[in-house]
Amino acid sequence: MSERTESWMVEAGDTGIRLDQFLVRLLPGESRSQIQNWIRKGFVQVDGTQVKTGRLTRAHECVVLKVLGSEPSPPYAEKIPLAILYEDADLAVIDKPAGMVCHAGAGVHSGTLVNALLHHMGPLEAGDPQRPGIVHRLDKFTSGILLVAKNNFAHRQLARQFKDRCVKKEYAALVHGCPSPPSGTIDLPIGRDPKNRKKMSTRAHRTRTAVTHYALEENFGFASLLRIRIETGRTHQIRVHLAQKLHPVVGDTLYGGNRVRNLPQKIQSAAEELQRPFLHSRKLEFQHPRSGDTLAFHSPLPAELQRFLDLARSIREGL
Repeated sequence: MSERTESWMVEAGDTGIRLDQFLVRLLPGESRSQIQNWIRKGFVQVDGTQVKTGRLTRAHECVVLKVLGSEPSPPYAEKIPLAILYEDADLAVIDKPAGMVCHAGAGVHSGTLVNALLHHMGPLEAGDPQRPGIVHRLDKFTSGILLVAKNNFAHRQLARQFKDRCVKKEYAALVHGCPSPPSGTIDLPIGRDPKNRKKMSTRAHRTRTAVTHYALEENFGFASLLRIRIETGRTHQIRVHLAQKLHPVVGDTLYGGNRVRNLPQKIQSAAEELQRPFLHSRKLEFQHPRSGDTLAFHSPLPAELQRFLDLARSIREGL
């Protein structure tokens, strides 16, 4: 048995909310019922005192979670192919395929990017021991460029760049319809959907700032290819923002529902066979954590997305 201990300071912007709601936002991997159970059992204390689940937070309080549980198994190496765009003693730039999870989580214990990294690079002492090397993440079915730290120095420096919004991130997204205006900024805070914990929402009770810039690259009539830049990196940010603008990503059944039915007949089956959102992280630019040099990388569209795009072009041209 081991003791899991985590603590947080209540910031001014988080005052006046229920303690269980406060912890739900900070512990997205845990259900609200589990958190309420921990509070009732006294595993959560505020300024050293046991409290009730409905107790409201106050600024500058210290909230401590102390839970006895089994020690999680450390991640292990697995021989999984990796496309490495760049690597040195401090970092690696990976071209992640769609379908690969970044690290172990609920119901996922193998086949992750971390498992592959440990096989290709050996032990990694960078960041969280359960997700070593991970500085930022891509959704399971989002492909493209991902940055990995190989030591704690690099992890700290790169994490700071992401926090300070110094990293330039660009995505390619094919969406339903054509947005109007053809370029713009979506500035809508995002939080966990209170009705479906697998989803994020702009109408959540507790949200965090999220900013997405988009620009039209190619219009097919029934769909549009967009260039996306994000200032923040919230979970599902691009997918939520585009769906909120009524132009969900093609292939995104979580936020787009059955919008595939609105596509031309010739492309409906291709969209269903895609089995992933048409979302790809194609450019990443950052400063090397040790030298300070600017590094920029580009990843072309994966074959399945390029084929889909070619099909869309042929339909537009009436071929």
